[in-house]
Amino acid sequence: MTEIAIEELAARLGEIAIVDVRTPHEFDGTLGQPCDPRQGHIPGARNVDVYQLMQLDPAQIEAAVGIEAGSEVVAYCHSGSRSAIAAQMLRALGYDARNYVGSWHEWSRHDDLPLEL
Repeated sequence: MTEIAIEELAARLGEIAIVDVRTPHEFDGTLGQPCDPRQGHIPGARNVDVYQLMQLDPAQIEAAVGIEAGSEVVAYCHSGSRSAIAAQMLRALGYDARNYVGSWHEWSRHDDLPLEL
């Protein structure tokens, strides 16, 4: 399976590694997209901009993501495009990587779901 739905991700917060591949300003909520009703990031997510991720070697990626290759990880961005690239790259490096296609655009619309700034 290469994708994860919002319901599963919400239910597994705290037990699954999450990588937010948006820019640092999107991640911290200071420069989010105006179409999103809330700004910030999914709790527990680590921020590694997808363009930075592409420049790292496997050992650096392991350190940036914070988990060992082979581990389960979910990537997300604003609308699922950048995270699709990141998930594919992480899978090629041996991670059990999945893409959250709805990404922040979907998550930000659910007031019942937590966020961090």
